[in-house]
Amino acid sequence: MLKEKIIEHVDWEKVNNLLPTIIQHNFSGEILMHGYMNKDALQKSISTKLVTFYSRVKKRLWTKGETSGNFLNLIEYSLDCDKDCLLILANPINDTSCHLKKRSCFDPLYSKITFLYLLEKKISRIKNNFNHKSYTSQLYKKGVNKIAQKVGEEGVEVAIASVLKDSSNLINEVSDLIYHILVLLQSQNISFFEIISNLKKRNNKLNK
Repeated sequence: MLKEKIIEHVDWEKVNNLLPTIIQHNFSGEILMHGYMNKDALQKSISTKLVTFYSRVKKRLWTKGETSGNFLNLIEYSLDCDKDCLLILANPINDTSCHLKKRSCFDPLYSKITFLYLLEKKISRIKNNFNHKSYTSQLYKKGVNKIAQKVGEEGVEVAIASVLKDSSNLINEVSDLIYHILVLLQSQNISFFEIISNLKKRNNKLNK
């Protein structure tokens, strides 16, 4: 199905001209919200790259964030096999997608990749707060050389644990390594999800 032809492929009659639409966080994988789109809302979402719904109460189009500022940047979208439900991957402008000022309209059901995203966000918040008493803050206070040193040390400890076939210690050491890698990446203003994107590109090349 060609992306630009998606409107033609929706079974509009089946959904009574209102397409159920699920919004998923492009990075964390969280389900953020659910709404409805008519043809005009879907067309506007695609053309503006801002998620736009049809309000069944106000009987008009509304772009998510038009009053709150919590816009949803549309990244990708996919119609389900029955052509009666749409999934959208979006990047929230803010960490608030729900009108109740929560991250999601649903109660938290965090996947493991969501935890990684939230951990990185927490590290990012701490990195410029040198008055914070956490270990993370103290690492940033000591500078990139110290952070890089810790990454090297943890890498060696991972190697030793694997050679000794100590599974429990290996899990702990890999956890330490990943944490310090996140700290290092944030010191360079690089998101771990840029690494994932790079791995994805490499994988695509291998599959050609």
